[in-house]
Formats: sequence, structure tokens, C-alpha cells
Amino acid sequence: MKGINGFGHAALKVKDLDASLAFYSGKLGFPEMLRLNKDDGSVWLVYLRITDDVYLEIFPGAENDRAPSWNANGVNHLCLMIDNLDTFCPEVEAKGVALTAQIKLGADGNRQAWIEDPDGNRIELMEMHPDCLQYRGLKRLREQGLLPA
Repeated sequence: MKGINGFGHAALKVKDLDASLAFYSGKLGFPEMLRLNKDDGSVWLVYLRITDDVYLEIFPGAENDRAPSWNANGVNHLCLMIDNLDTFCPEVEAKGVALTAQIKLGADGNRQAWIEDPDGNRIELMEMHPDCLQYRGLKRLREQGLLPA
């Protein structure tokens, strides 16, 4: 749709803000950009940088200990684009993040591995292949004149 120019952020409600920040900032390397506080001075949200155009909002105070199961309504998982899974996965594992699924070839032609955050939110780690289904789909849309060449 004309007027939409990107994906800005995902927002997660988390049980333990410190544990989530230790994971996302400490282990995945997303630096904290800013905090917004409630009127009483408590943290309302913390903004983390993934890229200059994509952010992650962390809201403390979740009512449950774990994210909904795989088949629950709502967001199913986050996907992080990774340059090289063969170097990234050992680095993140050395920081204490267990892979919940080892590196494999996905149905879309991309390599993937999976991790979870402290709240059980599923995170796909995806290394795009030059001939993956997504790139083929973009090529088809361009050929149909639905995207700029």
C-alpha cells in the first residue's frame, strides 16, 4: 500500500525487565536507546536498537511467566536477519543462549536456527539465500509492475 515505507518496531510485554535487557542488550547486542517512565517514575518501556530503522520495545509487567504457545493467537515469532549463521550461532551460544533448533534449511530456501528469550518468545535467526522464495517473490512482483524495478 502506498504510504507504508517500512517496519518500525515490535513490542514485547515481559515479566522481568532486567532479564530481558540482559538477553536483548547483553547477549544479542541491541543497545538501549531510551526509556519512557510512567507518572510514578517506574519504567513504562525501554527502546532498543536493532538497526537504525528497526527497533524493539520492551514493556515490563507481563502477567504471565511465558509467552503463548506456538499455536496461540497473536504474534508467532520474531525473525532476525543474520549475515552468517555459522559464525553468529557459536557466538550467541558462548554468551549462554541455547539454540532451540539447530541450523537447518527452511522451506523457503533460507538457513535458519531458533532461540527463545527469557519469556519464551520464539526468535528465528535467518540467513537469506540469494535464490530464496522471498527474493523470487520480489522478482515476480517487479516483473508484474507491482514494485519499482
